[in-house]
Amino acid sequence: MSFARGLRCLRCGATHPLAWHDRDCPACRAAGAPSALAIDYDPAMLAPRPPAPQGHGLWRHGPLLPVAAGDAVTLGEGGTPLLALPRLAAALGLAALQAKDETRGPTGSFKDRLACVGVSAARVLGAPLVVSSSSGNAGAAAAAYAARAGLPCIVFTFRGASLPLVTQMRALGAKVVYAERSEDRVTLLREGVRRFGWFSTSPFTDPITGSNPFALEGYKTLAYEIAEDLGWEVPDWCVLPVCYGDALASILRGFEDMVALGWTRRVPRLVAAEVSGSLAAALASGADALPVLRRNAPSVATSINAPRGTYQALDALRRSKGRAVPVDDAAMLHWQARLGREEGLWVEPSSAAALAAVAALRADGSMVVTDRVVVLATASGLKDPAAAAATMPEIPVVPTDLDAALAVIAARYG
Repeated sequence: MSFARGLRCLRCGATHPLAWHDRDCPACRAAGAPSALAIDYDPAMLAPRPPAPQGHGLWRHGPLLPVAAGDAVTLGEGGTPLLALPRLAAALGLAALQAKDETRGPTGSFKDRLACVGVSAARVLGAPLVVSSSSGNAGAAAAAYAARAGLPCIVFTFRGASLPLVTQMRALGAKVVYAERSEDRVTLLREGVRRFGWFSTSPFTDPITGSNPFALEGYKTLAYEIAEDLGWEVPDWCVLPVCYGDALASILRGFEDMVALGWTRRVPRLVAAEVSGSLAAALASGADALPVLRRNAPSVATSINAPRGTYQALDALRRSKGRAVPVDDAAMLHWQARLGREEGLWVEPSSAAALAAVAALRADGSMVVTDRVVVLATASGLKDPAAAAATMPEIPVVPTDLDAALAVIAARYG
């Protein structure tokens, strides 16, 4: 069964029916601080239950999700490993640094959790079509789960999106189209939602407040799995790359669920590793309406390259006494390379933003050596290899004589 009974505004607390899953809070929009709606559950959801559900993967937590497990559209998502990063921990002066490795998901990113629950809800609600506005990962996940559900899928993307990601979307059956301008993607998606009842797994409001509230609940399971892997303890810090804060807001709800259930005693401090600096500016000012802060040039981290954050992300940071850390391309590429060659985990540049944020917080003393830190490795480096490839030297050609080949290898690589 599902305990979902309605939607609640994260900012003002107003309640609305579940049918409003395709909009944001009208009162907060009128007040100039647009806010997302989140699933509101019957209190019976938090009735005491064992802290170790049976089974494997995301749907072992079915009673804590807005769709009944029997209605799940699944590809075996969830249950990804929590990997120790001992060499990088030593380099950063931390006793414990771990990565929640979402590169192991069915389509290679954490967006599988979003699409899994979202498409499951779409099928239950009788939606005619799944749609996504995506630079890549969200579109690939939407395509995969729509195919699994037997639903058509349209993905609006833009010229310049990673070719491997666009190819992945198309291979999974999505009807992929380029919008003339990147900002036109959400306009087209929003009109399809309003006119035809399409189910969007990605943001659909203007200004953007977040993705579909049904879909967002899939990210809560990240918190459950992290705590379980830590013996029902929680880290001191949980660091995520952040665009619109979908996973950030949802993972906090997951940690709060566990406190209410008695599984854990507290929530971690959350960190938003961002490109624009919008969340950091809002935290500093105390405002609820976030500023637009545009970069002078596109970032290598296309999936977190939005000029403005959302209230849901800001709210999660405030409630967890967290931080927002702006990171630049050089730092992301540096930590992407080190994570790959020193720990054997290759992530896309956006994912490496989390490690760049950890380095910044260690440098300013916010994190201390005894802190336990978990970073979210959001997606595989195979999703967007171009930026990493551009930093690598040309591959040498070696002769057939092994000694001569070794000399070339030594000259190039040391």
